[in-house]
Amino acid sequence: MPAYHSSFNEEPDVRLVGNMSVLPIKTKIRGPALIADSNTADIIDETLDLFRANSLFRNFEIKGPSDRLLIVLILFVSDCLAKIGSQRSVSSQLEANKLLNTLAVDNFPIPGDATFPLNAHYAPPGSRADAEYLRQYLTQVRQELAARLIERLYADGTGKPSKWWMSFQKRRFMNRSLGTQ
Repeated sequence: MPAYHSSFNEEPDVRLVGNMSVLPIKTKIRGPALIADSNTADIIDETLDLFRANSLFRNFEIKGPSDRLLIVLILFVSDCLAKIGSQRSVSSQLEANKLLNTLAVDNFPIPGDATFPLNAHYAPPGSRADAEYLRQYLTQVRQELAARLIERLYADGTGKPSKWWMSFQKRRFMNRSLGTQ
């Protein structure tokens, strides 16, 4: 059974930085990303919907530039769950929100950096300005992704993270990690 791919691979007129798509997102967080229509799903919704299914796969065939963004975001979700799971006590929603927001804005490698774990599959940005744009875009997307992940983790109202989501904290998509824990 093949892994699930991004539905945004076929989107026309998408900006590429290196060979990764820069897609519009639904957000209130300031940053360079274009604002998506609030009635349609964006790449963050797609990441959260496909995370649990795709995290079971060790291989992933990249079929387009949006798949590259999907991979980075799935690996970030995996690191977020590992970060919450590594806490000694069960994190409240507020504590988890602070923890993941800090993780989202921490310095992280982008394609082309020596420490980026998937450099073999990603082209580096063409210029220093593109690299800075990509870093700002990914920071904004990571912040929005962390906020939406918290909403899903604590959706049941018990004040504890969902065991159905937390059961994936030790799973590694493609046996990789962004190493941001």
